[in-house]
Order: sequence, then C-alpha cells, then structure tokens
Amino acid sequence: MSTEPRHYFTALGEGRYRPTEHVQGAWSPDEQHVAPVIGLLLHALELNHPRTDAELAWARLSVDILGFIRREEMQVRTRVLRPGRTIELLEASVEIGGRDAVRMTAWRLVTQDTAAVAATEHESVPGPDEAEPWAGMEHWDGGFIRSGEFRSVGGARPGRARTWVRSTVPLVGGEDASPLASWVGLLDTANGTAGRAEPGEWLYPNVDLTLHLHRLPQGPWVGLDTRVSWGPTGVGLTSSVVHDEQGPVGTLAQALTVRPGTSG
Repeated sequence: MSTEPRHYFTALGEGRYRPTEHVQGAWSPDEQHVAPVIGLLLHALELNHPRTDAELAWARLSVDILGFIRREEMQVRTRVLRPGRTIELLEASVEIGGRDAVRMTAWRLVTQDTAAVAATEHESVPGPDEAEPWAGMEHWDGGFIRSGEFRSVGGARPGRARTWVRSTVPLVGGEDASPLASWVGLLDTANGTAGRAEPGEWLYPNVDLTLHLHRLPQGPWVGLDTRVSWGPTGVGLTSSVVHDEQGPVGTLAQALTVRPGTSG
C-alpha cells in the first residue's frame, strides 16, 4: 500500500513544494503531469497577491510548458507584471533544478454587475449526473490520470469527446488551496480525452494551455466539450468549450507537437 500523502503537492514553505506520486505524468514515469502544476501556479498567485481594495476576477490564464517537468522539489515564484486598480497582469513560474519548467501569465479584471446583458453562444452539454463512467482514459499511464474520475456523455471518438472530470485529491497539503485552483488543475486532461490516435502510435503532447473565462466556474466537476485537429506538418490543436454544472464558462486551447511514437 502506498505511503504517499493524499494530495498532489506538499508545501515546504517559502514557495517550495514537493510533488507526490499523484502528479505522475502520462508520457514518462519520471515526469509530472502539467495539469496539477497549473493549479499550483494559480494557487501561488492567489496566495501571494490577494486583493482587498477591489473585487477582481481571473479572465485569462496562459501557460507555457518550457520543458520536461521532472518529479522533483519545485520553487514557485510570482510577480505582478502590470499593476492596476481595475486591470492587472500577473506571472507565476515553477523552477526545478535551477531551470524554469512552467510559466503562467494571468489577467485579472475588476468585477461589476453586467447581469442585464450576460449571455453566451456556447451550447451546454449534459451534466455529470447524466453522464456515464468512462474508461476512455485508461490507456494513459501515471498517477495523475488514476487520481481522476472521468465520465462521458456519449459519442466519444478520435478527435471528438464530451467529458466530465473531477478529483478528490487535494491540490496542496499544508496550505489551503481555493476550489478554483483545484478546478484549474484538471483542465489539461482535455488533450487526452479525444486524441486522434493511440498514445503508443503517435505522441501529441501540448506545449501550452490558454483558458479564457467569461464567468468564474463552480467546482468540483470540469466539463470539456473537446475537438482535436492535427495538421499535415506535425502541429495540432485541441480546443474545448469548458463547463461547470451550470453551463459554459469559457474556452480552452492547447497547441500540440505531433510525432510518430515507438509503435507508429
């Protein structure tokens, strides 16, 4: 039986975090899955840059994956790139072994009452209570994928899927993470839900992730209405409309590098 803590990261103080086995990635046993790392970066921004003078909401999170994310102790650093009373841009980065591995920039905008004109053109998908347990992620290895509960609303095929995911594993041990940070820490599963080929035949990791929100989601379920396109020259795109149980909350995009695998 595993003696690992039942959370994704252990807080060590002064911005240092130790990953547990639950963050193990899908492409290599020695890497971290970037999904919980993204949640940790948002957690660090919320922890280090609270705002008490104005109510601000996250509008865009843009993440660049700068290289292999080794499953080792990490240093997380944050800073304000563009301060402002109603609009600000922040940055968070993860350093492992003296090298930046993941970087996030995030726009935060002042909130106000726009209920009279609120609307979206994105269609809702059936909620998780209407979805069935889904084994479509079992071809992926790693502790992170095993930590999630996946459901499908049916009709999943290569390049197209409508899925729900949640996790009962806390994001951080030793610090209180917000429900939003935990919710964001599941978004990167989108690329794995609708790959156009088996992972052993083709490799298609994403090099980034960008989330745009028109309202803040309510967890714990993340709904992903996902389409995947692969071009003829090794570049691909995973695009998702992202939902909570009340409906669409925004869009998600991931740029892919597509390459033949060991069995391709």
